[in-house]
Order: sequence, then C-alpha cells, then structure tokens
Amino acid sequence: MKKKHILCFGDSNTWGYDAASGGRYDDDVRWTMQLQKLLGEEYFIVEEGLSGRTTVFEDPLNEGLCGFTALATTLMSHAPLDLMVLMLGTNDCKERFSANAANIRDGMLRLVKKARQVEAWAAQPRILIVAPIIIDKRLYTSPTNGPGMGAGCVEKSEQLPALYEQAARDFGCDYLDCNPYVQPADKDFMHFDKESNAHFASALADKLRDILG
Repeated sequence: MKKKHILCFGDSNTWGYDAASGGRYDDDVRWTMQLQKLLGEEYFIVEEGLSGRTTVFEDPLNEGLCGFTALATTLMSHAPLDLMVLMLGTNDCKERFSANAANIRDGMLRLVKKARQVEAWAAQPRILIVAPIIIDKRLYTSPTNGPGMGAGCVEKSEQLPALYEQAARDFGCDYLDCNPYVQPADKDFMHFDKESNAHFASALADKLRDILG
C-alpha cells in the first residue's frame, strides 16, 4: 500500500514542547503522533518541529533556527511528499526581529514559494498553512515572560490568522486556524497545553482527509 507522506514543518508547538515540565510531550501525547494514529496506515506523518524556528529570520542569539534555510534540505530528506503542514510565525513575533505581522505573513509566503520549487513532491505541491496559536496577554505579566518574546508579540500574533487565511487564498494553499482547537499552557501562555494536542490532531486529521482523501 502506498502511503500518503505528510511533513509537519514547524516550531516548538510541532516539536511538542511541554511548558509545564520544560521538556517534550511523550510520543502518545504530541499532536503529530496522535495525528498518525487517527489517520491510520494509509498515511505517514513526519515530525519536523524545532523550538525557536522562524519563517525566514536568522536569530542573532541562537544558531540554525531559520526555517527558510532548512526548508529545501528537509523537503528533499523526506521526499516524495504528498503534503506539507506549515505552522510557523510565533517566534517571528519576538521583539528582537522588529517584524510586523505583515512581514511575518510575507515570510510564510516566501517559504511557500520556495517549497513549490523543490523537487520533493509525489505529484503537485500541496501546502496547508496553519495559523499558529495566539499568544495570551497573560504572558506580559508572567514571571517567565515567554523567554525572549518581548513587547508587541501578543498583538502581532493576534493578526496572523486573518493574514494567513488571505495569503492562503491568494496563493492557492489550503488553510487551517489552530486557535479554535487549542488553549495556551498556563505556565508560559504560548505553547499548547496537554489537552490541546488531541483536539488539534482531530481537527487536522479531518482537514487532511478532506484535502487528500
């Protein structure tokens, strides 16, 4: 049986960061692995999450976090692919990048354009843009303050769903907003809480079945 290969390319919310422990959610908790279970043997889910990953920005404090730099190699490593789930933008909201929400959207679209050029697809490129979690305003008063996020991050994140949805329409991508299905963890107010993994996996499984059958 030929499986449908799906690459999940994202940041710490794809990697499975557990704000409560500061570690990683177990295999049976992470939404990526729950997605695999829900979709069954006809699908093969590839986890490609990295904490701190941006769309196109090189982080001056941490090496190797630019999604654009890693994208082509990642796609080719997992070829042939039927679809890529692309969920990035939270880290782009960091104050040190001095990017507004429109800049972040443009970074996402640069990834889309690049991905379509890479010879890694089983057929035509299929990309599902997912709007990332909206950062909760409580981050600003949290003792941890969402390490390194800085001023304005919440407001930028609030604008991303509408901008991503319009961009997906303009560029012929599929679109999903994660926010109706997830809640931020009380510890840092920007990562999925434990229960959100199952809720998001279920919504994403339905969306992928609609796209790929």
